[in-house]
Amino acid sequence: MPGFFNKKLIILLTSLILLVALIGFSLKERTKLSWPEQFVHDTVGWFQFVFNKPAQYAAGLFENIEEIRNVYKENKKLKAELRDYAELHAKYYDLKSKYENLEKQLHVDALSASKAHIAPVIGRSFDQWNQMIIVGKGSQSGIQKGMAVLTPEGFIGRVTSVSQFTSEVTLITDPSDNNQISAFVVTKGGKKYNGMIEGYDQNKHVLLLKKLPIDAKIKKGDFVMTSRLGGVFPDDLLIGKVVSVKPDPYGLTKVCEVEPAADFNNIDYVDIIEKTSLSPNGVDTP
Repeated sequence: MPGFFNKKLIILLTSLILLVALIGFSLKERTKLSWPEQFVHDTVGWFQFVFNKPAQYAAGLFENIEEIRNVYKENKKLKAELRDYAELHAKYYDLKSKYENLEKQLHVDALSASKAHIAPVIGRSFDQWNQMIIVGKGSQSGIQKGMAVLTPEGFIGRVTSVSQFTSEVTLITDPSDNNQISAFVVTKGGKKYNGMIEGYDQNKHVLLLKKLPIDAKIKKGDFVMTSRLGGVFPDDLLIGKVVSVKPDPYGLTKVCEVEPAADFNNIDYVDIIEKTSLSPNGVDTP
């Protein structure tokens, strides 16, 4: 029995010595690993490489997906804000334009002796764009057939039909033969020549002022105004400016092409002027 324990003791001591030697050997700085260590290191490194790459790719993919989702949400939000800004911008300029038009119409100097009714334009058909508009005032507001209609820029037409709350206005750009308006040209030298607006050239966008004296000294840039001699409109409502002058086909009178002063594509509000008539002493009376 004592011999058995001695053997066990010897084996134990030997094992401890070997363990201590191995620990010391492993802790010792070495420039070269043993082949078992190299095998273990290479095997572990290869498995780390194989599994680490897909793991990094998957993690990066999920991060990219999350970033794309965040960018999409931010882009959607920015688009909504941009759309709201554009709508507000458009509304601002629309209100600004309407305000400026109303402000101008409250200061129409040519109407100081006449009563004007400001009315909104509520209708305009595409097929009659150059012929007629509908305004939001009628007989209940004192509107009558034949009243002159203008914008702050100038004369645009006359009331041709009246209902209780609305009225139709025939524009001076209506090319029909019965759309005739008494007018005159005033030159830069102060001369006046009476004529009639008869027709509209839709290709050139000019009014045709006819029946002017053949010897009239009219030049490009002279102003064309309404005349009270027709018994319908007051004097001096601006119609436009002369852009060309030529004799009529028979050489008896002159014809002027007149560029309208008003913008017929942008009519939001109009002034409707109460009718005046010419008294025997030459004074306008309502």
